[in-house]
Amino acid sequence: MQVYDADHVRNVALVGHQGSGKTTLAEAMLFSAGAIPRMGSVEEGNTVSDYHPSERERDMSVFTSLLHAEWEGHKINILDTPGYLDFVGETIAALKVTDTALFVIDAAEGVQVGTEQGWTYTERTETPAMFVLNKLDTSGSDFETALGRIRERFGRAATPVQLPGGSGTRSIIDVLLMKQIQFDEKGKMTFGAIDAAFADRAAELHNELVENIAENDESLMELYFEKGELTEDEMRKGLREAMIRRQLFPIFLTSATKNIGVSRLMSFIDNVCPSPTQMPDTVLVDEDTLKPDPKGEPV
Repeated sequence: MQVYDADHVRNVALVGHQGSGKTTLAEAMLFSAGAIPRMGSVEEGNTVSDYHPSERERDMSVFTSLLHAEWEGHKINILDTPGYLDFVGETIAALKVTDTALFVIDAAEGVQVGTEQGWTYTERTETPAMFVLNKLDTSGSDFETALGRIRERFGRAATPVQLPGGSGTRSIIDVLLMKQIQFDEKGKMTFGAIDAAFADRAAELHNELVENIAENDESLMELYFEKGELTEDEMRKGLREAMIRRQLFPIFLTSATKNIGVSRLMSFIDNVCPSPTQMPDTVLVDEDTLKPDPKGEPV
């Protein structure tokens, strides 16, 4: 494997309630990146993450698994944490060493106890966070309902970056790129124009995203007032800074079992989520600080 400098490493933890699809999402990320030849399943007991006999016996994660995927010139370290509350210590430990928490939410079930508990720990550690609405293709799931539940609990800072591309399709509309993305079974993306039926809602969410980014950065706010728009690069920069300060929490969409939306999520992790060197200093118990330094001494 290629050796990556710290600027090209992303450390993310998959956090959420039991059964929301964290392990399946991790499996889809590995498959899309070509790290494994086929996707396993939790039910069949053959996922990379649930390697321990006790996990395969119970059809659930018990330990945090450290995985990695190489994607578009970056190494993504993936910490797949257990969702069952008895093993919350594993989640707490993972959040101490991660740079972005990905809260995986079952679109039909909404915000559950495991999500709430994980969120409390990210508040304590001040870890940047985002949401992954998973299982949008399952019965009983609805994007607008799920979005409303997230915002009811976490506020308007929870900002959608995507919306579904239509029932029965393998597409997602990305309002950061303002493109409709089609995904094949291997995760390959094909970008196209947004379907006319979704154009108004996409424009509405795009404007909301731009405004939420701009209001958290004075220089971007000035550019927005001057031009009425922000470039993709300006939006990415603003998103990253707002995530680091926990002022904005992007919402992405996936169907992990069908490998829909996963490759785009990884591209976002590469291009927007902070690297270890971009994270603020860690304040210690004695009020001393630790600087993120790839050449520093091990703690």
